Amino acid sequence: MNKPLSGIADLNLLRVFLAIWDLRSLTAAGDRFGLMQPAVSHALRRLRNLFEDPLFVRTPGGMVPTDAAYRLYPPLTQAFSIINEAVQQLARFDSATAQRVFRVSMSDMSEFYFLPPLVAMLDREARGIRIEVANIPVESVSAAMRAGEIDLALGYVPGLDASCVSQTLFVDEHVCVVRAGHPLRKAKLTREDLAALRYVYASTNATGHRMVEQWLDELDVKRDVVLRLPHFVVAPEIVTNTDLAVIFPKSIAQRFNRGKAFRVLPLPFALPPIEIKVHSHTRFASDPGIGWLREALVTMFHRPEA
Repeated sequence: MNKPLSGIADLNLLRVFLAIWDLRSLTAAGDRFGLMQPAVSHALRRLRNLFEDPLFVRTPGGMVPTDAAYRLYPPLTQAFSIINEAVQQLARFDSATAQRVFRVSMSDMSEFYFLPPLVAMLDREARGIRIEVANIPVESVSAAMRAGEIDLALGYVPGLDASCVSQTLFVDEHVCVVRAGHPLRKAKLTREDLAALRYVYASTNATGHRMVEQWLDELDVKRDVVLRLPHFVVAPEIVTNTDLAVIFPKSIAQRFNRGKAFRVLPLPFALPPIEIKVHSHTRFASDPGIGWLREALVTMFHRPEA
């Protein structure tokens, strides 16, 4: 492993190495850079020749690093961190004049809650800023932020690496939503009331909502579901025209209920809280653009605990 590196081509090869390390897949590494798998395979062959080692071995569980790859990874990540920090410290960012695209990971429910106010603010104050939404699986968010594939993540994203920085915006809970004129007039529901209602089940890719469904099953909360939807946006329209109920995050229910067409009822038992946060990576802590967007989100959406 004593061959000299030669210029920017080798720097790009090292980026491929880090992507294969993160993702354990040539196909996924190619997707990160917009490359076809043969191009990534070619890059890996060049890396193997450069370092005189296989670096990654294909197994049924993915590409497993060799001992040489384990020795390479720490100094390479440190080197790229130094490069990124140097670039970030020299960069200038003025939100009023900047032309930049930020990639943000969020669920469909987070899109509904965060994007309308955020885009309205950008339209008033930072018209050169663009947002691209990426729905990254929760287990891949840390690696995607570390690689610069996404700039921020919003919502309930448990299990992030220690190198990720998270700030709580608010703590959410789930509630039962019925139409304002629903025959059930109670202000507080019992378990029996929940069991007597008929429901719309609205699917979502929000991690917190999926966990609540699991918790309800563990509590043996039986529900008569008469309609299952592959998305959540149409559910309130159905609820407002029927006696069906839906269980939603309180933040989403309140957004839907601005016209007071619904009654938002607390559940008759305590569930673990859903902490809604903004997440970024320490590797890009010096990036002034990411810092500006993060602070803008905190200013707009942070709710102090009551």
